[in-house]
Amino acid sequence: MEYRRLGKSGLQVSVLSFGTWVTFGKQIDNSLADQLISTAYEAGINFFDNAEIYARGKSETVLGTILKSKEWPRSSYCLSSKVFFGYEEGRPNQIGLSRKHIVEGCHAALKRLQVDYIDLFYCHRPDKNTPIEETVWAMNTLIQQGKILYWGTSEWSNDEIMQAFVVAERYHLIGPSMEQPQYNMFERTKLEKDYLLLFRDYGLGTTIWSPLSSGLLSGKYIDANPTNTRLNIEGMDWLKERTLGDSSKLDKTKALYELANQLGTSLPKLSIAWCVKNKHVSTAILGASKVEQLKENLGALEALPLLTSEVLETIETILQNKPVQPLY
Repeated sequence: MEYRRLGKSGLQVSVLSFGTWVTFGKQIDNSLADQLISTAYEAGINFFDNAEIYARGKSETVLGTILKSKEWPRSSYCLSSKVFFGYEEGRPNQIGLSRKHIVEGCHAALKRLQVDYIDLFYCHRPDKNTPIEETVWAMNTLIQQGKILYWGTSEWSNDEIMQAFVVAERYHLIGPSMEQPQYNMFERTKLEKDYLLLFRDYGLGTTIWSPLSSGLLSGKYIDANPTNTRLNIEGMDWLKERTLGDSSKLDKTKALYELANQLGTSLPKLSIAWCVKNKHVSTAILGASKVEQLKENLGALEALPLLTSEVLETIETILQNKPVQPLY
């Protein structure tokens, strides 16, 4: 396993990490969840990603119970949670980024995860109804109290993250250390264009999600539409439409699949390796509902040497979606 610093922070995270969205507390049973966590940890993964909204808190409860049963040093792994969507009934103050919800959301996550502190705590979405000063102050307070170690954002725009940094500098507070954007061969703009100044000027780290584009780049949808995937889970129609609604993506996936075969690797390994090839990716979050699937994806680092300049150019020829760089 390779380890990278989380942006300019001193924290080292495994370049491949493991996330529980959709699967834990919903798609798989707790026994399988335990096997997946153990497999990931034994392979060198030291970062496990979660959020209050995942299975309405059940995902964190499952993960916390599993980790409590292990004899792993708390210092050997990092945990995250995210606050915004809530985990209760969605009443006023049960969602958003007010000081009240941030603090209560943190306390609830600590209880579910059965830990004394959370390593990475994210603002899961921007909150247009809460002053950014209030959000930054609340996160800074939690850090000072030792309840969280680093805070960050998820799916925020460049301007929104920049605003958080400006506020932090103005009041001499701790700013965000990381952003969690979607990043894969079909979703590239934020990491390869929008955030470039944030990387250069603030050393922003990234914990990217969906390196396989919700399973599209696993290759399983090329000649079939399997029913036992997350895209067919009740309530995931929006994700299915976003993933499979564009036929051109399927055509490109087929071409990438053929390229992977020519290189003697698999499409999932090639796709994940392509993501972590980007120096601005601190870690790529893997998701899996089967141990064999996780083991396959963990082999992605073996494909990194295959990504020569010539192969990368071939991939660009297939994708035809490279963001146009700003002139600075």
